[in-house]
Amino acid sequence: MSDIPLGVLDLVPIPSGSTAADALRNSIDLAQQAERLGYARYWFAEHHLNPGVAGTSPAVVLALTAAATSTIRLGSGAVQLGHRTALSTVEEFGLVDALHPGRLDLGLGRSGGRPPREKANVPTATPVVDGRAPNGLLIPPRFSFEHLLGSPRVALQRKLLLLPGAESQDYAEQIHDILALLAGTYRSPEGIEVHVVPGEGADVQVWILGSSGGRSAEVAGARGLRFAANYHVSPATVLEAVEGYRSFFQPSEFLDKPYVSVSADVVVADDDATARELATGYGPWVRSIRTAEGAIEFPTPQEARAHTWSDADRALVQDRIDTQFVGSPAQVADRLEQLQEATGADELLITTITHDHADRVRSYELLAEEWRRRG
Repeated sequence: MSDIPLGVLDLVPIPSGSTAADALRNSIDLAQQAERLGYARYWFAEHHLNPGVAGTSPAVVLALTAAATSTIRLGSGAVQLGHRTALSTVEEFGLVDALHPGRLDLGLGRSGGRPPREKANVPTATPVVDGRAPNGLLIPPRFSFEHLLGSPRVALQRKLLLLPGAESQDYAEQIHDILALLAGTYRSPEGIEVHVVPGEGADVQVWILGSSGGRSAEVAGARGLRFAANYHVSPATVLEAVEGYRSFFQPSEFLDKPYVSVSADVVVADDDATARELATGYGPWVRSIRTAEGAIEFPTPQEARAHTWSDADRALVQDRIDTQFVGSPAQVADRLEQLQEATGADELLITTITHDHADRVRSYELLAEEWRRRG
C-alpha cells in the first residue's frame, strides 16, 4: 500500500496542563517529523472558540510551519469560507506562496459556525448491510447535528465570525471567484478586472472538503477539483461523499479524473493495550465538541477515566469511538487498507491526538514504518 500516500491533519490540540504556545510548538515539531518520515502532506484545520484547539487560522500556522520545513506539502483542511471572502483567502495563501512557492494546498470548506444540514444529492451505490460496507468497513448510523442548530454557542460563534449584517456568498460562486483570482481571469459583473498581488499565479493546489454527497461534492466534481472526504468527522456518510463527488466529476485543467483523499482518526502504539490507553481521552474530547461546549483540552487517560458517562453522552460519541483506528501498527494499517479499498481513496489523511506529544510523534512514526514495510 506504499503507493497510497499518507498525509497528516492537525487541529493543533492543546493537551491539559499546557498552553496554546506549547500546542503550536508541538505542531511545528510534528510537521518536521512528518517530513522526515515521508508523509506527503501536512494540513491544518480551522476551528474557533475551542479551549482545547489552537488552530484558528490555517494561513498563519502554515506560514510558521513553512519556515520550519522544506519539502512537505502544507495546506488547510479547511479554510472555512462561510465567514471569508474569495479575495482575503487568495491574498493570505498568496502571501505564503510568495516565499514558499509550490508547496501549498488550499483546502476549502463551507462551514463557518454552522453544523452541516445538507443532504446527499445522489444515493449511495455501495450496499451497506448491517452497518458494514461489502469489504467489512464499519459504516455507523448517521449522526444528527440537529441538536446543535439551536445552540446559543454556535449562534454566537457565527455572529462573532461575520461582520454585522453580512451574508455568506454562494459557495459555488465563491469557489469560482477564488479560481479566477488565482488564474488572473477575474472580472466583475460590470467587467472590471482585478489582479491580486501576491496571489495571482500562486502555485497552490485547490481542494474541496466535504462530509456528504451534497453541495461540496457537487462543486468539487463540477469544477474538476480534488476532493477530501471525512471518515473521521462523519463516518456514516463517507461512501456517499466519495460516490457523489465521482458522479459529478468533469475533467478540467486541474484533473483528468477524480482524485480523492479520505481522513481517519488513528492512534498507534507498540501494542494494542498501550494504544487503547493513549486513546482514552478521545471520548470526552469528542463529547465536548458535539455538545457545543467547545473542544476541551485533551485529557490524560486518568482525567478521561474520571468522566461520568450518561447514556446520552455515549450516544453522542459512539460512531466516532467505533470508527477510530486504535492499535498496533499492523492492526491500524489493516484498517486503513480496508478504508482505502472501500472508498477507492487516492490518499489517506491521518489525524492523531494523544495527551503527550512524544506519543503522538511515535504514533505517526510507527504507522509510517508499517506502511513502508507493506510496499
